[in-house]
Amino acid sequence: MGRAYDNSGRAVRAQATRDQIVDTALALLLDGGYAAMTVASLAAAAGVSPQTVYNSIGGKPAVVKAVYDRLMAGDAEDVSMSERPEFHALFSATDRLAFARAYAGWCRVRGSQVAPLLGALLAHGTDAALVDFLATIERERHVGATHALEGMRDRLGLPPSVRGAKGFTRLVDAVWALNASDTYDRLVRRSGWTPAEYEEWLAGQLAVLLV
Repeated sequence: MGRAYDNSGRAVRAQATRDQIVDTALALLLDGGYAAMTVASLAAAAGVSPQTVYNSIGGKPAVVKAVYDRLMAGDAEDVSMSERPEFHALFSATDRLAFARAYAGWCRVRGSQVAPLLGALLAHGTDAALVDFLATIERERHVGATHALEGMRDRLGLPPSVRGAKGFTRLVDAVWALNASDTYDRLVRRSGWTPAEYEEWLAGQLAVLLV
């Protein structure tokens, strides 16, 4: 029998290329915003061909999403946010107040990681692709808030004021509105709050809803 083909080296090289493209894209986006970065300029800066960018990640919108996902997660692992240990650690809270504080801390970390990118993107205007990107990440944030509150509900219960499916949906909507990336940007970048002050504020707002 012939030896099984080992493609692990190829996979490592492909990931290294993808990482280089994402890192370069982040630098370009922070410097000039969405409009200033093209696939051609990204490829030149990353030292690869435009076709390599398309093969590794996709077109410009896909590159921006890959950059955002990397910042949100803090690494290049292909693991959804709701499956990560730091997310599951939220549910070690012993009551809803402790959960509110832990969740505020989790949101503060995520906000600080993506705020520079979102600030740079929004500072230079929008086009249809960028509007689609923003809509996508808002949907993902809503899903994330739903998973967090489902976990809290299953372990710690809901406040008496939250009744039925509609009440739970309204609770998710309110938490999703509170932890918006734009709120972090307004308070921290534009108003000069420290991340710790943002976390304290968010914990207080979440406590009102959850406790």
